[in-house]
Amino acid sequence: MKLPAMHVMGANTIDTIEVNEEVMTDSSTLVIHQPKSNQRIGILGGTFNPPHLGHLMMAQQVGTQLELDEVWFMPTAKPPHAPGKTTIAASHRLKMVELAIADNPLFKLQSYEVNRGGKNYSVDTLRHFKENYPETDFYFIMGADSVKDLPTWYKPDELLQLVQIVGVNRPGFMVEQDKYPILWVDSPLVDLSSTEIRLRVYLDQSIRYQVPAVVEAYIQQQGLYAYPR
Repeated sequence: MKLPAMHVMGANTIDTIEVNEEVMTDSSTLVIHQPKSNQRIGILGGTFNPPHLGHLMMAQQVGTQLELDEVWFMPTAKPPHAPGKTTIAASHRLKMVELAIADNPLFKLQSYEVNRGGKNYSVDTLRHFKENYPETDFYFIMGADSVKDLPTWYKPDELLQLVQIVGVNRPGFMVEQDKYPILWVDSPLVDLSSTEIRLRVYLDQSIRYQVPAVVEAYIQQQGLYAYPR
């Protein structure tokens, strides 16, 4: 079920979106972040199930090394490049990202894809942003594993025309990608995985220092990923 369309005023336009009822459980999670004119914006997409320190370090390194004005954390509603992958409710993932980035003014929460709902392709999302904010330069941030899979993405050539792809080196990955112009950024080697973090919670093991303390507390309070007892 969807709620009525909602209008969100931006700097240069008005966005009309269909709001998913799922994300309306907390008014603070409805975030359609609008860039100012002539900004340089990094976008880090993903399920963030949950967000961990590797995500934060990656975003910080790209933001500072490329001198970006903002880095958007953009949770996806349904991952298009991971068939069969399931996630927890989007409202939980949005809230965890909101908590994780709250103390960093460089980071912003962007809920555009969650609010659209369904399967979101990056090329469609970036086309929307470029059409509505033509004076903004967007940098799409990817881990090395995603860069390796880029040729299998939906319309990768068009995506490269819309945005600069920024690849972040990841431990254990050596990517030979000559087909696309990737801007590589070095980042501290922290090999964290949301999948492994979920497993640790399921097995009642510690995830301290793998996710921000506020995210760990939220996971515990909400009983996320835990074995049903």
